[in-house]
Amino acid sequence: MPMSAGAARQVLSESDVSRSLTRIAHEILERNRGSDDVVLLGIPTRGVPLAARIATRIESTEGSGTVPVGALDITMYRDDLRGQPTRTLGPTTVPEGGIDGKVVVLVDDVLYSGRTIRAALDALNDLGRPRAVQLAVLVDRGHRELPIRADYVGKNLPTSRAERVSVQLSETDDGAPDAVTISGGTAPADGEVAR
Repeated sequence: MPMSAGAARQVLSESDVSRSLTRIAHEILERNRGSDDVVLLGIPTRGVPLAARIATRIESTEGSGTVPVGALDITMYRDDLRGQPTRTLGPTTVPEGGIDGKVVVLVDDVLYSGRTIRAALDALNDLGRPRAVQLAVLVDRGHRELPIRADYVGKNLPTSRAERVSVQLSETDDGAPDAVTISGGTAPADGEVAR
């Protein structure tokens, strides 16, 4: 029986989020043959704590050194500034040593149209010239408007455009437990796939 349009359903629990981030950390290490020259840049708001968590997992797996973590505010690079309410500028913090010649992994919570990542690439271009740029997201919900694909995905989540994916993290949501929920639209019946 389909769920009502307004009800939110949880698709990732706190333990699911934790496992997803651990898997992403291992995939980053495997693809880059270790953490040398890897820099994680989180996209505010929730990409920043996710980047820090991934860095901690990489460090505990590698057992040596720290993985540089920073934040990349993309507000002034967005292509929808005229149609959106005024956004508060967040800090951009680049780890000591910069990004030139490094493998930069952009970290965000949800990948949707791809426009946030396009803005992040423009912002990154103003900071330096990385050797490579990779993308890690907790959730890929589809509906891309630009040719952008994540290298590391915690959960592929087919959704309708009418649905809303919400990510809740303890660092950004007043200590609430980590969770990913879907609300709005019409949820699929058991066994059906949202389109």
